[in-house]
Amino acid sequence: MKQVPMVRVRGLAKTFTLHQQGGVRLPVLADVSFDVAAGECLVLNGPSGAGKSTLLRTLYGNYRLQTGSVTIRHDGKFLELGGATPQQVLDMRRRTVGYVSQFLRVIPRVATLDVVADPLIARGMDATSARERAGEWLARMNLPERLWHLPPATFSGGEQQRVNIARSMIVDYPVLLLDEPTASLDADNRRLVVDLVVRARENGAALVGIFHDAEVREAVATRGYSVEPLREAA
Repeated sequence: MKQVPMVRVRGLAKTFTLHQQGGVRLPVLADVSFDVAAGECLVLNGPSGAGKSTLLRTLYGNYRLQTGSVTIRHDGKFLELGGATPQQVLDMRRRTVGYVSQFLRVIPRVATLDVVADPLIARGMDATSARERAGEWLARMNLPERLWHLPPATFSGGEQQRVNIARSMIVDYPVLLLDEPTASLDADNRRLVVDLVVRARENGAALVGIFHDAEVREAVATRGYSVEPLREAA
């Protein structure tokens, strides 16, 4: 029996208008359509600049839909992002869709422990329990305890990415979006993240990800989807 998709994309297109460059229109995505069910990992393939990260940000609700449909199964119902209110999008992010971006964006001077604990607190967990869980995840990500009370802006790129992964995966999101989660990591930590991604998939999450490393892609993917680069419009 075919599974009900957690993510459904139909006819998605996206064009950016560069207002400071005379209104030049830059088409990025066209006619993107796919479904992702629980327990699947759809890997986005295509060259740099093809729009893969733009597609992930659209699934997360960062970019407004122009053409097509993006539907996320949220709270037992289908939420169409094109008609969702800002409050619905925020609730979807808090409870259903996690996002590991390429770069860690946090409030300056906030301790790493609090950065990682924040998604749990937002879901109603008490601060003490959330910080305890955050410490477990930071230890799992090989971040020494002496760093936990420092702001992550002071860390190396690889350390920041491990904080990013801990923050994004500390909640068992039904849908997980991953934008090059292993790009800044050494071999040992790359294998650790691959294990976490595979475990999330096997536990029933629906994943959509970008992985330029062929070995990582082979380890996590159940199937692929090609995103083709588009030419600039007049």
